[in-house]
Amino acid sequence: MHRDTIDSAPASPTMLFVPGWQGSGPGHWQRLWLERYANAYWLEQTNWCRPQLHDWLASFDRALERISTPVFLVAHSLGSLLVAHWAAKTDKQNRVSGALLVAPPWLGDAASAAIELRDFAPTPVSRLKFRSCLVASENDPYLPLPLARCIASAWGSDFVNAGEAGHLNVASGHGEWPEGEQLLRRFGAVGAENALEVEHVSA
Repeated sequence: MHRDTIDSAPASPTMLFVPGWQGSGPGHWQRLWLERYANAYWLEQTNWCRPQLHDWLASFDRALERISTPVFLVAHSLGSLLVAHWAAKTDKQNRVSGALLVAPPWLGDAASAAIELRDFAPTPVSRLKFRSCLVASENDPYLPLPLARCIASAWGSDFVNAGEAGHLNVASGHGEWPEGEQLLRRFGAVGAENALEVEHVSA
């Protein structure tokens, strides 16, 4: 990973895992991390294969209502877009203490997006009001690296180039993902360890 230093949070908030399309199945790093930490919850959706933005947003809001403490979001793929869509529509961004946004897909317009994902197009570009870090790879088939940097800049997110890591999922060899878990620790979600570095992308 290529990065500059990021400050850690002073305390460990509750984590909410936000999976993407098809739900981050067995062996995915999100599932493994969920089992590892006591202060973690899973955002379940009724339809993982044909997601509807309205339904997913409603599930997200219900999950936040059930958690009384500050929430740190750990999102992958379409889950990262869900977070961005939610942030653009809500007045409750102060409920979120931070977010790790991994491998968001680029969706231009609905006509060009895969039919299963059209309801999430286009990719939101509104600035997030909570601290965040976008992690992308150099060979993700769903997000060219230059576009990843542009999204990070638009969202006000720090940026991590994970190298040639594909879509950062089980298929790309990222079941256990220790570098990602280091970012999680350094970002303050589970307690800081050694300093990591991220790129700070200017808007």
